[in-house]
Amino acid sequence: MNDFYPEGFKSEKKRSIITSSMLAEAKVQQTVLEAPVIMCDASHNLIVNLGCMRGIIPRSEGALGINEGTTRDIALISRVGKSVSFVVTGFSEDANGKPYALLSRRIAQALSLDHILKNKKAGDIINAKITHFESFGAFCDIGCGNVALLPIDAISVSRISHPKDRFYLGENIKAVIKNIAPDGKITLSHKELLGTWEENACLFSAGQTVSGVVRSVEDYGIFVEITPNLAGLAEPRQGTQIGQQASVYIKSIIPEKMKIKLIIIDSFDTGYTPELRYFYNGERLLEWDYSPTNCVKQITTKFCG
Repeated sequence: MNDFYPEGFKSEKKRSIITSSMLAEAKVQQTVLEAPVIMCDASHNLIVNLGCMRGIIPRSEGALGINEGTTRDIALISRVGKSVSFVVTGFSEDANGKPYALLSRRIAQALSLDHILKNKKAGDIINAKITHFESFGAFCDIGCGNVALLPIDAISVSRISHPKDRFYLGENIKAVIKNIAPDGKITLSHKELLGTWEENACLFSAGQTVSGVVRSVEDYGIFVEITPNLAGLAEPRQGTQIGQQASVYIKSIIPEKMKIKLIIIDSFDTGYTPELRYFYNGERLLEWDYSPTNCVKQITTKFCG
């Protein structure tokens, strides 16, 4: 049975050596393999380095939707220098008698998507890879180049102005399937894996001075994120700007009000962002409660499979 990973997810850790016998077996078993694209020719066929021989992914086999016009050719061109998933469909020889393999990325994507639609549901936790950003969210490869949307408000409880404030392109992350629409479009969530208010607050104590990022500047105060799912409120301070790193003194932690009171010691431009930390490492979530049990305000997520 195939394991369907985002493209590049495994090869960044350790690239498998592909042999001729492996390719022949993969053709019979319809096994999904992965290798880097070294060129996209003038006809938008992808040339893949298999090590033992060259591989060719014809344009028509480059991605789901290429033949129908719902996927643009930029999706093929942009794969140069990156890994792609594929199945082996046949073998041939070039004009010089050198063998090459015929490959299909489209079939690999279809197999991966079919596996997700048949075996996954809301609440399941999957591997994902950040592919590109929009102001409203991040798009993620969830298997063989199939893309799902991670909306900005589902990235973290702590508010961010843009997905790039939290992620970088090509980053491997964990995500929760939030919804699978009847048309097969998949929406993801992420904040539920970053811990509850109490789990994050337990990392800190009153009297500490820690680093954070300024996420919002309001008339009544400044919100500083000290870890991806936790922000506190500091009093207004002239010259402090959104995106700056801030050294903050933790004045008090109040679970019943879900509040952290801060004092900004200094703020400056560095490009710093708190490191992602996953508190939940299971395979499925049914319900998630962010708020402390004795807090009036409740923030919850329920996943309906």
